[in-house]
Amino acid sequence: MKQALLIIDAQQELMDGNEENEEVYQKMEVIDTINKVIKKAEDLNVPVLAVRDLDIAGGSGEGFLVHSEIQLPADTPFFDKRATSAFYGTGLLEHLQKQEIEHLVIAGCKTEHCIDTAVRMATVQGFDVTLIKEGHSTTSSKSLRAVEIIQHHNEILHGHYNVDHFSMVRSAGETVFEPLHYKYR
Repeated sequence: MKQALLIIDAQQELMDGNEENEEVYQKMEVIDTINKVIKKAEDLNVPVLAVRDLDIAGGSGEGFLVHSEIQLPADTPFFDKRATSAFYGTGLLEHLQKQEIEHLVIAGCKTEHCIDTAVRMATVQGFDVTLIKEGHSTTSSKSLRAVEIIQHHNEILHGHYNVDHFSMVRSAGETVFEPLHYKYR
């Protein structure tokens, strides 16, 4: 099964925060987790892809770049987006289809927006998805603390399905590039 690691919106300003927004919950732990999963992907020759949100830091400068502590491979393709969905207007879907990818491992920010949308849209677009349990984060909202948002999404996205394809939430310490989706079909 061909697969890819998709790092979504793990950008400097989004993760570190700015004058208006706090840094994401457990930022350094999330960065460490993303780096561990990148290392696993590299060891298995699984391609790593990155999505960046053009709304972050006005779409330019250091704040727009993937966080400086995240160790992306030098040949990482980037897909810049203007919408919540990593698939809308980016060329990501075409790239994945051309590479015959069937399984996506996803990590990044923000949990309730771009991560949730990517997981759900990927299943609709024909991919099985593994979301890294401790590899995504967000900030608190007016209603919920960040930890509650993350926990809630880990619960609702585990087993989310769209008839033929679905998502699982697994810890980075597991063999996330050995998908288990077939066990539930």
